[in-house]
Amino acid sequence: MRFPSMTALRALDAVARLGSVSAAAHELSLTRSAISHQISSLEESLGFPLTERIGRGIGLTYRGERYAREVHRILSNLEEASRRLDDQEISGRLCVSCNPGFATYWLCHHIGGFLREYPQVELQLISPRTPDDVSNANVDLFVAYGIGDWPDMTVEQIVALRFFPVCSPRLINAMGGLKSPQELSGFPLLHMSDYSDWRVWLAAAGASSVDAGTGIVFSDAHCAQSACIAAQGVGMGDNLISGDALARGLLVRPFEIAIDSHRGYYLVADPQKADRPAVQAFCNWVKTQLQASTQVWHDHR
Repeated sequence: MRFPSMTALRALDAVARLGSVSAAAHELSLTRSAISHQISSLEESLGFPLTERIGRGIGLTYRGERYAREVHRILSNLEEASRRLDDQEISGRLCVSCNPGFATYWLCHHIGGFLREYPQVELQLISPRTPDDVSNANVDLFVAYGIGDWPDMTVEQIVALRFFPVCSPRLINAMGGLKSPQELSGFPLLHMSDYSDWRVWLAAAGASSVDAGTGIVFSDAHCAQSACIAAQGVGMGDNLISGDALARGLLVRPFEIAIDSHRGYYLVADPQKADRPAVQAFCNWVKTQLQASTQVWHDHR
């Protein structure tokens, strides 16, 4: 038996996946007759039929389905091998400026995976002066926190935030439970930067009797969440910073009410640097890994 052509194998794979010669022809930019010819030549090479007439269309025979599954597996392996070779060619220095909260509670838990995929990249992570600072000319890519307003930069939002109260289950037990937002008046409140997030949430929850201007104000997300996990008060968490702690049971959400934030996390880059292979690789990796993380957190809720 002679080795089948790659074009014939791709034609069979497309027909098996898409269910018709027409769809396969469109995907591969071939004519319907060319697809049919490739299938016929493959059948002649193999010595058994791959397709059969079903009404006005065609379907795969039993042996054709089994063979098509093996072909798809082999083609997928070839594509993956090519991708890995391309990834290994991505090299050079990559300086990423990352908001401390994002770095502490997500990036630092996953960053090793990036270097395993791109071992030739010389990666440097630094912290900005402020969460929305994108002024450092030595940085190739910023993971910034803000409202997305960075003129003359390429900007892509990667996390839209929703805020909600979080606290240690130990604190709730020690205080005898927390059944309604109005009962928050008996709990210490923990704030990030200012009192605004708690003010907005309490208004949305109809808990106007609770004074949002009490408690402790932190300038750093890590300190605020550490105090919350240590049962020092009820903090305002979000779907990124608090995701892992909620999945592990270190924090709980006493109420389901959540508010949309006008702020979020963004990938920001100078247009002259945005198309660099290492920058593109890091952006794609972050988005893929974030999607996987949020699915895990959702499954543990």
